[in-house]
Amino acid sequence: MEPDATSVQHKAGFVAIIGRPNVGKSTLVNALVGKKIVITSKHPNTTRNPIRGIISRPDFQMIVVDTPGIHKPKTLLGTRLNAMVTENLESVDAALICLPADEEIGQGDEFIARQVANQKQVFIAVTKVDRVKKEDLMNKLVSVGEFAARTGLRVAEIVPISAKESEQTELLLELLAAKLPNSPSLYPEDMDSDQAAELTICELIREAAIEDLYEEVPHSVVVSIDEMSKREGKEFYDIHVTLHVERDSQKSIIIGPQGSRLKAIGIRARGSVETFLGAKCYLGIHVKVSKEWQRDARALTKLGFTEK
Repeated sequence: MEPDATSVQHKAGFVAIIGRPNVGKSTLVNALVGKKIVITSKHPNTTRNPIRGIISRPDFQMIVVDTPGIHKPKTLLGTRLNAMVTENLESVDAALICLPADEEIGQGDEFIARQVANQKQVFIAVTKVDRVKKEDLMNKLVSVGEFAARTGLRVAEIVPISAKESEQTELLLELLAAKLPNSPSLYPEDMDSDQAAELTICELIREAAIEDLYEEVPHSVVVSIDEMSKREGKEFYDIHVTLHVERDSQKSIIIGPQGSRLKAIGIRARGSVETFLGAKCYLGIHVKVSKEWQRDARALTKLGFTEK
């Protein structure tokens, strides 16, 4: 007997992963894709560019879009990050709201709910369930259901997950895939991200730089590539980057006593970059003060944070 054509129809589409800063969006994207394509950090607002992770299976291809955390902006950068999220929500097939199990639902979450009110397919992932007791999780799920009803969200599924422990991430993937439209693959099936290699390298260096920084310094760090070339006949790259900060005091913190912190950053970053490239590299990092770049429209555009 011939199989029903609709049962083997291939699906493909885009899913935006949204939420407040630091709710586990980037960790979830990496878990769904099955490899690290997005940097993660304990600092909120680490993600600054919408990054698409591509998951290809025999019966579907899902493009998950990791978006910056939606927040009340304090700088022009913050305003442009929020605009990036809105722009990406206009062209996706489903939206996945992340609500951490160990935090109360607040006004920021209700604002986000209003942003996706017109989405036909809305899912909620209750993230970081490994951080709470089972009885507390049950109460959380009740409050999430009340939140969905209160905000008028038409929620397809509410799924408790731990991306860190890969708990129920496969179930979430299957539920999302089932709601995608019938379509052939939209990207080559050997791709796992559409992010340019240069941008990934900049992000890996930024991740290494902000690992043990505190207060406002992590938010003031951005990296740009000055030059990148591959040595002829060798699997070896020469990479020169500029690590921008906003004040002289921050530059001193980044460099550290006798250059010790910058050296440690370089060692950490080079390891991540070599893993990403699958090749050895020389990594030269120049630290530059780009005063108040988060508030400077020209500087933001030059660094890639453009308006729509």
